Amino acid sequence: MDAEGDNRLAAEQRARVLIDQQLTDAGWSVQDKKTLNLFAAQGVACREVVMKSGHGRADYLLYVDQKAVGVIEAKPQGQTLSGVEWQSAMYADGLPAEVRLKALTVDGRLPFVFEASGSETHMTNGYDPEPRARRLFNVPRPETLARVMRDAATDPERPTWRGKVQHLPPLDTSALRPAQITAIEGVERSLAEQHFDRSLVQMATGAGKTYTAVTSAYRLLKFGGFRRVLVLVDRNNLATQTTAEFHNYRTPDDGRRFTEIYGVDKLTSAGMLASSNVVISTIQRVFKVLRNEAVPADDDPGLDDFVPDAPVTVSYNPSLPPETFDLVIVDEAHRSIYGVWRGVLEYFDAHVVGLTATPGKQTFAFFRQNLVSEYTYPQSVADRVNVDFDLYRIRTEISEQGGRIDAGTIVPKVDRRTRKEKLEALDEDVEYTHKQLDRAVTAKAQIRLVLETFRDRLFTEIFPGRTAVPKTLIFAKDDAHAEEIVTTVREVFGKGNDFAAKVTYNARDADKQLKAFRTSPNLRIAVTVDMIATGTDVKPLECVFFMRDVRSAQYFEQMKGRGARTIAPADFQSVTPDAATKTRFVLVDAVGVTEHDFVEPPLNREKGVSLKKLLDKAASLSLTEDETATLASRLAKLELQLTPEERDELDGVSELPIRDLVRSLVDAVDPDVQARAVAANPSIEPAETVQRLLDDATKPLAANPDLRNRILELRATHDRIVDEVSVDTLLDASGVVDKSRAESVVESWRAYLEEHRAEITAIQLLGESRERRIAFPDIQELADRISRPPYNWTPDLIWASFEVLDAGKVKHSARHTLTDLVSLLRYTVGVDQELVPYADRVRERYAGWLAQQAQSGTTFSALERWWLDRMVEVIASSAGIDPEDLDEAPFTERGGVDGALRDLGEDRAELLLQQLNSELTA
Repeated sequence: MDAEGDNRLAAEQRARVLIDQQLTDAGWSVQDKKTLNLFAAQGVACREVVMKSGHGRADYLLYVDQKAVGVIEAKPQGQTLSGVEWQSAMYADGLPAEVRLKALTVDGRLPFVFEASGSETHMTNGYDPEPRARRLFNVPRPETLARVMRDAATDPERPTWRGKVQHLPPLDTSALRPAQITAIEGVERSLAEQHFDRSLVQMATGAGKTYTAVTSAYRLLKFGGFRRVLVLVDRNNLATQTTAEFHNYRTPDDGRRFTEIYGVDKLTSAGMLASSNVVISTIQRVFKVLRNEAVPADDDPGLDDFVPDAPVTVSYNPSLPPETFDLVIVDEAHRSIYGVWRGVLEYFDAHVVGLTATPGKQTFAFFRQNLVSEYTYPQSVADRVNVDFDLYRIRTEISEQGGRIDAGTIVPKVDRRTRKEKLEALDEDVEYTHKQLDRAVTAKAQIRLVLETFRDRLFTEIFPGRTAVPKTLIFAKDDAHAEEIVTTVREVFGKGNDFAAKVTYNARDADKQLKAFRTSPNLRIAVTVDMIATGTDVKPLECVFFMRDVRSAQYFEQMKGRGARTIAPADFQSVTPDAATKTRFVLVDAVGVTEHDFVEPPLNREKGVSLKKLLDKAASLSLTEDETATLASRLAKLELQLTPEERDELDGVSELPIRDLVRSLVDAVDPDVQARAVAANPSIEPAETVQRLLDDATKPLAANPDLRNRILELRATHDRIVDEVSVDTLLDASGVVDKSRAESVVESWRAYLEEHRAEITAIQLLGESRERRIAFPDIQELADRISRPPYNWTPDLIWASFEVLDAGKVKHSARHTLTDLVSLLRYTVGVDQELVPYADRVRERYAGWLAQQAQSGTTFSALERWWLDRMVEVIASSAGIDPEDLDEAPFTERGGVDGALRDLGEDRAELLLQQLNSELTA
């Protein structure tokens, strides 16, 4: 043998020493052929086994429970393994006859085939639907292969999760938002296709990433053959929050809690329980467990914020082997996790799913560009998942330029460790930059000036018209800075301890304070460093205040997102009584953080342009890109204020739901959408392509003047301007009947009916009313329309106006109902010559109908009259009666519909109902 052959043999022998150790670490008994004892352990690795003729010698033959199940082909370190699968495959189907008798085979071959060099291990699982080699950190433990074989015996058609995920049942979407549906289906499609071993989901902050993760975990555990899931979060307090999400999750099939079916636990020093199906941790804690180091149960910023200077290296741990997890979900963990902590993720033989609002280049690279779903912040605003934001900038001289303290000045110096303060005279001039502010130097005047400016502008510029301080979160540079800010806030606002609090890891009862900040009307301002920076929900939050700079785009978006959450009006008002609905939040910048290039502007970019002007420009297809974004923001804000009935009404006028209209406007200003459109139309100028996108998105508004007018009507209904500036002067106060006002109302009323005849159902039906009665919902629609600005009409006002002008023809009534609109309609268009309250007209016609019945020989008993009289009252108040009304009060006291059939007769009851509707409402 030549020298090169000797070197290769020596290298292969060195590799086998390493492989022997790896097998031993994983619980295998490594033996030679001559001393083979299959009962020495559950897993036995036999070296140098001669295969049948023509198939050579297997470096290792693997036995589990006394059956041959796999082979390992050993190669020298440094040799690539992807080119030697043919050799190990040859061994897999080349078993000698005596071994084959005690072998477990799939299609005549051993199921588990490995290639190893001591520094690299590849495995092919023959039970997978399309078996192919994948890289592992180490050979799996014997009990792992035994479990795989048991699963194959139980479900031979789909023995592994890679087979099961191709046949998942349809997703129950009833409790999911569209973005969550897209994300879950994207992950499941990626798992089924197996083009990548990693899947990235981009979801805007507040869009429900954790709920998405829980739903995915449930489906994969129940239907996908997954046994255990690792969920990685950014901080230990978020692990507690995530655990609660799993506990509160109700399964869509039987409604049980997730934790009634599967074990959910946080990772501790002891590792995890055998019953754990979901394990929640930070990546720093997983690393410490792999190193067999103690992990504290409580929050430890020093641990969970720790970022090593160099990428970590991981060693095999038999207590937490690589096959422990089938799925790793990285929820909101960002920044360093795909860099210096990457070795921890790649230790596990698991599909990795990343959930983040702000993926960076390193994140995309780690996930091999496999973005399975994308949901941006503007899209979430369009979908009413989040609210838009406004920017407010506060600049001071020290904040921008730093400051100077002359030598000889006596200043307080604070010991960072003990917080003890002592006075000292400076022996030299001290100049500090804005970057040193609140780290090396604390300028109390700067902190006070910023907070005083915030206080003075709060109710005039930032939240005009409000009287209570909105829930505000201030980001400080460190714990000492946070302490200074809290003290100054209380002084500036003249409030006590319960008004402002520090919520940091070092604060006493931080979790209790965080809960109070969410739910208490008293705690208005919280100051934090990192504890509430990511993942923590404070839905009533309306003001995110930066008194520290942030240079990470991902971290800034997470911090900004604390204010983005929508909240139900009732829940919002319970903690902020002077506000009706949360429609936006304000990002207050006192350090220039919003001036970084990575900061995306809000949708509401043209604050000085009115909604009417934006709609007018939409009508002429002349909106700019910024104006299109602003229109989307204004419509999204309006939609949050609408009642369900108003939203249905607006959707009825529009050709598509308003939410979809807003979403199309948002997509038209999305740079990614624009880039794709430009790439798809290379022969067209980019500016023209973008303009076409804007025009197409605006078309539903441009082509629908009724929709534009209805939007302005509803906006006027919900927006009321409070004038605290103008001083009023009394011009007149008298009891004279204002005839000119009455004439104006009547004239406007007639013009309104003529103008809207084609679109208001009640007016349309008036000409047919002798055959078809006007239904109460149609009356309600008309009442809602006329009650809005600029009309502000009520039946009482219109009635009183007619009473002034046509005194002899109008019957006075002290109280009017909505059905009197029918009388007003009939009188206005000339169908009736007198204006009589609708209820009076119905009762008058009822008396005439009874007389006609008596003349024809039909009389009614007292019991029958009880039913008829009450039917008439329903007609008087609702402009008609339906059979379903008989199952409401007062009819239910005598049996409802069944009682009517019993007392009036089965053949007669329906006929009487039809006659009353026909005769009394005509």
